[in-house]
Amino acid sequence: MMDVSLLPNVDSIEFGIGSSEKGNTLTTGKPRKKSMTSLYLKFFETAPDGKSRRCKFCKQSYAMSTATGNLGRHLNHHHPGYDRQSDTSEQVAGAIVPFKKPPTQVKPATVDFDHLNWLLLKWLIEASLPPSSLDEMLNRSFKFLNPLVKFWPKEKVQAVILEVFRSMREDIKASLEQINSKVSITLDFWTSCEQLYYMCVKCHWIDENWYPHKVLLDVCHIPYPFTGPEIFQVLIKVLKMYNIDNRVLSCTHDNSQHAVHACRMLSEELDAQKAPFCYIPCAARTLNLIIEDGLRTPKPILSKIREFVIQLNSSAEIAQDFKQIAVTYQEGLWKLPLDASASWSGDYTMLDIVCKASNSMDTAIRKHEETFGSRHLLSSTEKSVINLLHSYFEPFYKITTNLCASKVQSIGLVLFFMDHVFEVIGACRDSCRNEWLKSAADDMATRTRSFNNHAYNSFTFMAAVLDPRIKRELIPESLNSEKNLEEARDHFSRHYSPNQFPCITNTYTGRDTEEVGVSFAEEIARKRRRASMIAATDELTQYLTEPLVPIASDVLDWWRVNATRYPRLSVMARDYLAVQGTSVEPEELFSSKGDDIRKQQFSLPHMSMQPLMCIKSWLHCGYKFKYRGSLIDFDKLTEASVSANEIAGTIVEKKQK
Repeated sequence: MMDVSLLPNVDSIEFGIGSSEKGNTLTTGKPRKKSMTSLYLKFFETAPDGKSRRCKFCKQSYAMSTATGNLGRHLNHHHPGYDRQSDTSEQVAGAIVPFKKPPTQVKPATVDFDHLNWLLLKWLIEASLPPSSLDEMLNRSFKFLNPLVKFWPKEKVQAVILEVFRSMREDIKASLEQINSKVSITLDFWTSCEQLYYMCVKCHWIDENWYPHKVLLDVCHIPYPFTGPEIFQVLIKVLKMYNIDNRVLSCTHDNSQHAVHACRMLSEELDAQKAPFCYIPCAARTLNLIIEDGLRTPKPILSKIREFVIQLNSSAEIAQDFKQIAVTYQEGLWKLPLDASASWSGDYTMLDIVCKASNSMDTAIRKHEETFGSRHLLSSTEKSVINLLHSYFEPFYKITTNLCASKVQSIGLVLFFMDHVFEVIGACRDSCRNEWLKSAADDMATRTRSFNNHAYNSFTFMAAVLDPRIKRELIPESLNSEKNLEEARDHFSRHYSPNQFPCITNTYTGRDTEEVGVSFAEEIARKRRRASMIAATDELTQYLTEPLVPIASDVLDWWRVNATRYPRLSVMARDYLAVQGTSVEPEELFSSKGDDIRKQQFSLPHMSMQPLMCIKSWLHCGYKFKYRGSLIDFDKLTEASVSANEIAGTIVEKKQK
């Protein structure tokens, strides 16, 4: 680990990074030499009787006629280093002048402003702010605290960020080289405020100890016209740079046509190398679009409720009244502020407050009519619509909550939930009498069928059955075919067994019939038992015949315990359980957590988008902050700053005494 205070080789960049200019170190100049008499006498004060002098440090008295040499010997013997405390004596002496002298400025301790700039750099990265954020206003604020402070120019900051990005990327490449399993990737896309198109590529895998890992590989600008071929070219370049192009098992995309086209091209590339590969639509994005289809008609009612909730969150008086009214009406204890975001969790909160506290809401609006007016009061028809939607969408809310809380969003679990979504939509279409809701359910069902058509294949079948909570019993019926099972067996045989399925040599011979007392029927029974033993040696068959584990079980914990029972099947499970059912974290899509991420993606300029987003993600994954291969220890930087402040504070206290 490097000594950050030294920052070796930092000054080799064009902008002189880390070169502590003379202005960076607040050292005081050598004091002007004074006469010997004045040097000693200023540490003594005249006693009240006017006949003696007293030492300002120990109050020892000397006659006025005492030679200055004796005074000097006293200081050297009793107060070594007295000359470095001259500022204190000057301050005391200044108190006897007839006018009030402004207090002497305490000179700050020696400070390395490179430390400050490194800490500011870390702040920029954590906040996802471009170097231009170190603008004139921030500069003035720091100069108010210390006039000698000096920031790195933004060009220098940008150069350092790029060097950090390159150093940390080498660590990512080194960690991926240690993986001995297949990996899966996910793709996400967005357009920035500069109207540039970007792609985020993440890598997922499960290590030998059955711990899941994910790492951001790159944030890439996709050149115009942003179609499949451009996406494919950028994607294959990223995979080759990390040397994982021949180890990618699956790609989960964001459901866009251009992404599908790029994944199809990648599939053709890997098929030519005889490498298994599949691409899957994002279940979370599909589910979010399904919910939006259902909420499209009542959107104006939700907007009216949201206005009330936003005002409720911003006013302590209204919030207090609402909570008291809710207790009076026995409509629950509400914890404020409520989620008023435009995400699905915010929409469901709007449904929830009307369904569970409509009387409290009406009373609060009437009590604060000057704030709300009558426009926020819901009619009985509007309340009926909201109550109907709340009942209809409650299963959707439970599904999204479970997906957000799941440690591993395995394909099996995702398809299990999506199959339930299809059942809920079908039940609504069959029983609903409201034409608008029935029409919405038709749109929702169409989108669900489209997802199933793209997601159901032999690869997702294998990934689903290798989840011991799902297996064949709980996967969707249309996916659970004998054809997919045979393809799974064939894939297991070709890619995970050197000699195909192992089997035990059948040792049955006619000698059994020579045993005394063994009937012909017993011979047949023994033969069948041997056949059962042979079948049992097929790991996949044996695994599928065992009962399911509870849905609440940790699928990786189960495989960690049972891997020794299925030595080859567990290798396949590590590969396929890393296949992602969603291209983004469900919590980022269904809750307000994703708002900050989307703001950063939209607002960052092109020069900062890739390095800032990558470095921030890598730091959150536990990778170390490095500059040209050297570790930057921010804890030591902070400790050094605190120590410098404590020393400066001690000096100030001494001078004030």
